[in-house]
Parts: sequence; structure tokens; C-alpha cells
Amino acid sequence: MTIHLIAANWLELFSQYLLLSLLSVGGAISTVPEMHRFLVSENHWLTESQFYASISIAQAAPGPNVLFVGLMGWTVGMNAGGYWLAPLGLLVTMLGIMLPSSTITYWAARWAHQNNEKIMVRSFKQGMAPVVMGLLFATGWVLSSPNGIFSSHWPLWLLTCCSALVVWLSNFHMLVLLAIGALIGAMGWLG
Repeated sequence: MTIHLIAANWLELFSQYLLLSLLSVGGAISTVPEMHRFLVSENHWLTESQFYASISIAQAAPGPNVLFVGLMGWTVGMNAGGYWLAPLGLLVTMLGIMLPSSTITYWAARWAHQNNEKIMVRSFKQGMAPVVMGLLFATGWVLSSPNGIFSSHWPLWLLTCCSALVVWLSNFHMLVLLAIGALIGAMGWLG
């Protein structure tokens, strides 16, 4: 895939990730639906497969959860001009997603720590939980929908719901659940 990006496009990419940084209260992964809309649906700077591959590769690699953002930027740069522009894409997306949220988090955490006893601080913390859950649910929805999984793969949804209930209602260790899920996948029972 080859695309042509001018300076205004690079600035638009940077500003989009600046805005996404402010929305990423559940982590950068919670902004995946908006990234998909911007990069794949609206601007066609990434293909569907490049988008999902970026997330899959980064999530499989050791390191911070935000690596997928850099990989998406790298791929946009590769599509725009090969290895010469790939580092620019990485830099633009990573600075965009990291600068605002890191700065705000630093100052807000200091303030909240100093004012931890105030009802406003406790209320804010409790009120953010549903927002984070909603953003993570939207991310799961987007990541599971590219191949029509909703209608045709009910056993996967049943396994997901059962796993969520076990995690929520018991003290069952999540690594054991991950191992069971890996075994089910390796056996091809849901493939």
C-alpha cells in the first residue's frame, strides 16, 4: 500500500493522537475504536489487516501496552515512504499519545495525593470506573468484529462470558484461565 502524506497530514496525525491521549483513561488500548475510524475508515492510511496486525504484534511482544501506537505510526510511515518515513510515523504517534496524558497524569496524581481526603477526589476516582469500562468494551467490540464474529462464532462469546463471570465471582487465578484459553485454542475447539 502506498499513500502520499504532506506536512499537513503529519500534523493532523499528531493532533489526532494528542486528542486521543486525553481520552485514553483506560490506557491507549481504550482508544482503538477511534484510531480505527481515523486511520482505516476515514483516511485509508492503514488497511484493516495492517491495523489489526499492529495491535496483535505489539500485544504479543513484551513491553508496555502502548507499543501498538508506535507500530501503527511506523506502518503509516512505511506506507507513506518506506524506511525513511517510518521513524517519523513512530515519533509522531508516540509523542502525540504520550505527551498530554503523561503531563496531566503527573500533575493530577500529585494534586490527588495531596487532596486524597476530599470527597471530590474520591468521587472522581469512583466515577471514572464506568467510563474506563465503557471504553474497554468498545475496544473489545471493534477488535472482535472484522470477520463477522458476532453472528457466526457464538462459542467464542460463550467462553468469553464464562471467563468474565469466573474472574468476577471467584478468586480463580487469571493466568490459569489464560492457560485454559490457550489450550482450547491450540486444540482447535473454537477455531
